[in-house]
Amino acid sequence: MPRLIFLIPYFGVWPFWMPFFLRSCAANPDIDWRIFTDCPIPENVPDNVYFQTISFADYCHLVAERLEIVFQPDNYRKLCDLKPALGYIHADILVNYDYWGFGDIDLVYGDLREFLTKIDLPRYALFSTHARRVSGHLCLMRNTPEMRMAFMSCKDWRKKLAHPEHLTFDEGAFSRLFIRHKNWPEPLRKLANKWNPWWRRSLFMETWSTPGARIPWHDGGRNFPDCWIWRQGRLYNDRDGDRSFPYFHFAAWKYNCWPAYDTAQLLPIHTAFTPLEHGNAFCITASGFREIPA
Repeated sequence: MPRLIFLIPYFGVWPFWMPFFLRSCAANPDIDWRIFTDCPIPENVPDNVYFQTISFADYCHLVAERLEIVFQPDNYRKLCDLKPALGYIHADILVNYDYWGFGDIDLVYGDLREFLTKIDLPRYALFSTHARRVSGHLCLMRNTPEMRMAFMSCKDWRKKLAHPEHLTFDEGAFSRLFIRHKNWPEPLRKLANKWNPWWRRSLFMETWSTPGARIPWHDGGRNFPDCWIWRQGRLYNDRDGDRSFPYFHFAAWKYNCWPAYDTAQLLPIHTAFTPLEHGNAFCITASGFREIPA
């Protein structure tokens, strides 16, 4: 099976759901995460998650040095623009891996390996969990010089990455390298991209990972699940029976229901990472996270 690692720079303050994010990582023991941060290292970190302590200023200096650009972002959000370049910036970390990925921490994972085996990941140089764009919250790329440097094929990439403001480079300019005419009907879009070598070696697949956003649910409507259940490493919801999902990106609830991040209300039981054997199930609703009986 291909060896996988996710590269995630994150600075500031850990969100209240970090223990649940870590628990979902721990349930995918043959996939690794490397998180670059100035936050305190959480307690009882899973063996497959490595935190590299670095200040935001030093990380920006590292980016500037390796991309040969001036990198002085206005805020942390600018780091999202770097996602397609992380494999190049951190190439020294990727020596023993077949694929590297980028993503976010406002999500919980289900059984990623099972899902990636079903789609036959080794067939593709890039896999995105959205059908019409590169997904900023989870995308995997083959660990080759070509894919580590793919972002350099985007027009004015130096100017865009050096710009101090967040420009959505990952889901914008980088997406257009792979998918052209994304708003055309699917048959026409596929025909238009038939001669695009970047697209031919990639898989763009809607996984319905971000309910409540612009994309309708898999039945075509906007009646999204009200509750997501993580149980022993697998992820379900209250609408789809025993169908499991690779991950749940709760951005809509984060912005609309949890703007104050009230930890007292939303995290009443655990405040540190709980080893899997001591916390086998939890649920996520618009009210937050709750432990549930396994």
